[in-house]
Amino acid sequence: MNSFLEVPKISCISWACQEVTFLTHLVKAAENPATSRLLVNYPEPYRSQILDYLFKPNFGASLHILKVEIGGDGQTTDGTEPSHMHYALDENYFRGYEWWLMKEAKKRNPNITLMGLPWSFPGWLGKGFNWPYVNLQLTAYYVVSWIVGAKYYHDLDIDYIGIWNERTFDSDYIKVLRRMLNYQGLQRVKIIASDNLWEPIAASMLLDPELLKVIDVIGAHYPGTHTVKDARLTEKKLWSSEDFSTLNNDVGAGCWARVLNQNYINGYMTSTIAWNLVASYYEQLPYGRCGLMTAQEPWSGHYVVESPIWISAHTTQFTQPGWYYLKTVGHLEKGGSYVALTDGLGNLTIIIETMSHKQSKCIRPFLPYFNVSRQYATFILKGSFSEIPGLQVWYTKLGKPSERFLFKQLDSLWLPDGSDSFTLELQADELFTLTTLTAGTKGSYPVPPRSQPFPRIYKDDFNVDYPFFTEAPNFADQTGVFEYFTNMEDPGEHRFTLRQVLNQRPITWAADAYNTISVIGDYKWSNVTIKCDVYIETPQTGGVFIAGRVNKGGILIRSARGVFFWIFANGTYRVTGDLAGWMIYALGQADIRAKKWYTLTLTIKGHFSSGMLNGKPLWTNVPVNFPKNGWAAIGTHFFEFAQFDNFYVEAMG
Repeated sequence: MNSFLEVPKISCISWACQEVTFLTHLVKAAENPATSRLLVNYPEPYRSQILDYLFKPNFGASLHILKVEIGGDGQTTDGTEPSHMHYALDENYFRGYEWWLMKEAKKRNPNITLMGLPWSFPGWLGKGFNWPYVNLQLTAYYVVSWIVGAKYYHDLDIDYIGIWNERTFDSDYIKVLRRMLNYQGLQRVKIIASDNLWEPIAASMLLDPELLKVIDVIGAHYPGTHTVKDARLTEKKLWSSEDFSTLNNDVGAGCWARVLNQNYINGYMTSTIAWNLVASYYEQLPYGRCGLMTAQEPWSGHYVVESPIWISAHTTQFTQPGWYYLKTVGHLEKGGSYVALTDGLGNLTIIIETMSHKQSKCIRPFLPYFNVSRQYATFILKGSFSEIPGLQVWYTKLGKPSERFLFKQLDSLWLPDGSDSFTLELQADELFTLTTLTAGTKGSYPVPPRSQPFPRIYKDDFNVDYPFFTEAPNFADQTGVFEYFTNMEDPGEHRFTLRQVLNQRPITWAADAYNTISVIGDYKWSNVTIKCDVYIETPQTGGVFIAGRVNKGGILIRSARGVFFWIFANGTYRVTGDLAGWMIYALGQADIRAKKWYTLTLTIKGHFSSGMLNGKPLWTNVPVNFPKNGWAAIGTHFFEFAQFDNFYVEAMG
């Protein structure tokens, strides 16, 4: 015998409801910390298609917010992003790709909310300490200058600003930041804190009236759909300001569907931000394919519109910032949940999810077991909603390929005259959106090009007079920052180069290496020849390297293994099996000094490697047993200026 669940009446008095501002992205997110690195290199029309799936209203994910990293020169999970102020007297508001990404998002959706958050900070702010709060005024100036620069140079209005991603907050700094924002006429910019756990920020706000006043939103990461009492007592907006970060298969989609509903039902969170926006970084870096969609092959143009895009659409295409959650939200009797939202003008959107435990486990936190089974749910519309003649129906079913549907529009649900209720049969792993809005669309483009590996032969002479982006295509900086450089002292062959531009270790968020390094290529490469012209700028202590089979990156970069061919300004060379330089395979003397160009060639084949300096053998047949494969790379001995030119790699398998 079938059992029925009568859902309490759905009605709303707007002033008794809670405002909702759906925020469904973190660049890195995404947030978006170095996770869109490869996106900028995509050829058209594929790059624009990807951006449409993310930002174009009523097309794909239709995101309401874009949260970007304020580049701080440090490693932030899958790479580094350049700061707008590498040095104390340096300002450049065209570095990196976040400016471009925000403008592309705004171009598609002028109403999109923009949010910035620092993960790392340039080293000069710490005055010798790995700490951004040494001089509160200086750090606040640095952050406010990013906001001002966004408006002055790119006509971008930043709506929310964060403190320090998943690290310690300083109450006095937050107050200084608020005062400086106000002094600059940026009263409209709201502060979110602390992008970590609910505590101790919530308790600190309750004990400090001034801190309570200057913080507009409490943002927590991976809250598991729950808040804490102190956070609710502040009466501030509560956000899951970083969530998801799960492989973007159907399990990841189920995770995303469940938390989008239950973050509000269980925890009163009116915004949920996914890390990350798009998996546009080498897949073997940490958290590969943990974006809403995948675009990691600019050389082929191939991309995949993954299922989390369409899970997002169930909410984002049928609500907008400023809509209200109705008081009638909750859990279904046999598993799953439902929310209802209105714009206060008569429109209604109901979202129902029945994600099973197995199909909706996020990467974090631990998910206690629960059961979901077949059931019927009856929804009763009361008040002004009882006059709704019918609802549009959108449907997703995750799981078995034979039963799988993604964001499919079903026949409209019409309510007979005099009827104010409808009943749905619900199975596990389903997602329904029922709405009065008719503008929903499952956007599509022709199938993109098929997947291709990174080209076996790749070269770059960096001869770009006016580069659109500061970074060379396909190079993924893992410690340090490598930028296009115009060498005024060399009007000849090396006028345009790639330069490592940091001369000081940043205030780190992760375990950055003590050497700088940028990786490139196919992680599966084993037998390779890598060739590059190099230029050491620092006398005596300076050094540079080229490398192959580099097996780690991102937050694991410090422990990277591979074959590293180093030369030093003191007239020595070295071959090591790791980036840190502890595993020495060979070393010796060579005619090398600073301020002179050299050509390095590294060949790795099977269990042996050899190196050449200016086309002449310097070392040969050095045994290499581990690792078996990895990326190519360039880098420096420490945080020092150095240049690279005429990069060439040929993979033989």
